[in-house]
Amino acid sequence: MPGLSDLKPPSRERFIQLLTARRLSFPDKRGSGLRHFPADSHLTDWLREKGFEYDVITDEDLDAEGVAALTPYDVVITGSHPEYHTRRTIESIIQYREEGGYLIYMGANGFYWKVARPFDQPHMLEIRRAEGGIRAWASEPGEYYQQLDGEYGGMWRRNGIVPQRTGGVGFAVQGAYEGCGYRRTPESYDEDVSWLFEGVTGEKFGNFGLSGGGVAGFELDQVDANLGTPGYVRVVAVSEGHGASFRTVPEEILTWTISAGELPREHNGICAHMVVGEAPAGGGLFAVGSITFVGSLSHSDYNNDVSRIVENCLRRFLKNRQSKKIPTSLQDRRK
Repeated sequence: MPGLSDLKPPSRERFIQLLTARRLSFPDKRGSGLRHFPADSHLTDWLREKGFEYDVITDEDLDAEGVAALTPYDVVITGSHPEYHTRRTIESIIQYREEGGYLIYMGANGFYWKVARPFDQPHMLEIRRAEGGIRAWASEPGEYYQQLDGEYGGMWRRNGIVPQRTGGVGFAVQGAYEGCGYRRTPESYDEDVSWLFEGVTGEKFGNFGLSGGGVAGFELDQVDANLGTPGYVRVVAVSEGHGASFRTVPEEILTWTISAGELPREHNGICAHMVVGEAPAGGGLFAVGSITFVGSLSHSDYNNDVSRIVENCLRRFLKNRQSKKIPTSLQDRRK
């Protein structure tokens, strides 16, 4: 992957994709079985097919440069599983969006684990899987603090930056590597968000794809205003038809009869939430709520409703950012 020093200075209409370099694949009779870094090739392939120029900035670049790595770009797109973040990377993404940038979160289970990385030894990375969360192993008692920076480890949800505050939605449901489709919500037909579905026919979409056979699968995110979802976003589609393997993740539960949220969520249950919105002061957010989403982009030679929705969003965000005055804080950073 190229570093920042290898990239040419971008023009304002260009955008970047943030990639997390992890390799893993599942046996998948329905398609590619790709996860993490290889799965993001579904997205970069789509960008090339649609003729969008883009730069790639890695997690290492973002941690080294901070928000300055993002501010030259009109739109920032994540990969399918941007799960692990240092304090600097996650705060930089929030700052970029809150200062007028446009963020497209193309996956799920993102902004989840807190990691440490020393600047004098950038090849090292530390994670402490403390207290809770979906994890393959757990840190032992007394090992919750990170050695590299002395901070408390574990989930960002336990460290004051809940995923909903960063990407609008946060991890809520996990199941087998299988997918299904979405159904549009009634509010998706409102004028301020209906542009996302221009050219889309019918209420249901996405019951296809190279990742588990459907656009919504494996790990799913949901909105929660109490956890920091921006007030300007709308839930425009909800997945339906998930199999028996799908369960609510532990951090969402206080007891089996009480949710961890203060109030019941709209569109509650075993499902993913797709959200979109444009901030009154500038900037915007689109989050798909599913880790298998990118595997559906190329279906039917890229001529499908999932591809159309993403293209509608990207073109709208690019057009809006270019037509509106850039906040002074971003202008200063571009000089």
